[in-house]
Amino acid sequence: MPPGVSPSDAVAPLFVVDGLRVRPAGVPSAPDILNGVDLMVGAGEVHALMGPNGSGKSTLASTLLASPEYEVTGGRILFKGDDITDWDTEIRGKAGMFLAFQYPQQVQGVSVINFLRQALSARKGIDLSVLELRLSIMEWMERLDMDPSFADRFLNEGFSGGEKKRNEILQMAILEPEIAILDETDSGLDIDALKIVAQGVQEVRRDRPELGILAITHYQRLLDHLAPDVIHILIDGKIVDSGGPELAETLEREGYEAWR
Repeated sequence: MPPGVSPSDAVAPLFVVDGLRVRPAGVPSAPDILNGVDLMVGAGEVHALMGPNGSGKSTLASTLLASPEYEVTGGRILFKGDDITDWDTEIRGKAGMFLAFQYPQQVQGVSVINFLRQALSARKGIDLSVLELRLSIMEWMERLDMDPSFADRFLNEGFSGGEKKRNEILQMAILEPEIAILDETDSGLDIDALKIVAQGVQEVRRDRPELGILAITHYQRLLDHLAPDVIHILIDGKIVDSGGPELAETLEREGYEAWR
């Protein structure tokens, strides 16, 4: 803590992962998948997390939103200074955390607009009318280059990969979270679709400059669009290095073997 600053004056970081250890739920004999992950994201910062297959990236994303598939065996998760390690998914979402899924699920019988109405009503604690929400959704759909008819279609049903990912960004825009975890948002997208999704993320950031983002990805190409402040390398369940754009350049040149 800087000299002259008392604990009461210090501003807590937006999001902190402190020594996090995680294993599959209900399997006491299973080894930990995450082996002491340390990570800190400040308000308005964009962090990228990269790692090979099986390194624990998606396990981390799921654990941050309290997936019942995983059990925390050590460490803690802090959000705006509060220890949320034992909070369930609903409470984390209401508090301002958001997860964009690698494989968004379709929900038959629930339209995009009704899904967003229920989610936003829970997040804000108010009962919004469909008309109130439609005006906001139409504005964002235009900004995200989405067909307005998608608002009345069943959630993700018949959507292409790019449309599903843009719909996740629409949810992020409407729900106004304070921290967004993007779990391999670039997965399965061609170059054009990736660019559109990345531009959508930047459009949301223009409206909400204090939004913290943790983008989990395999690929350098997403970093070219998001220009993260910090890049982290996750190998065997632990962050082995953190740095700026030069880290991605080393990774592109030497691969993950440079950190093994």
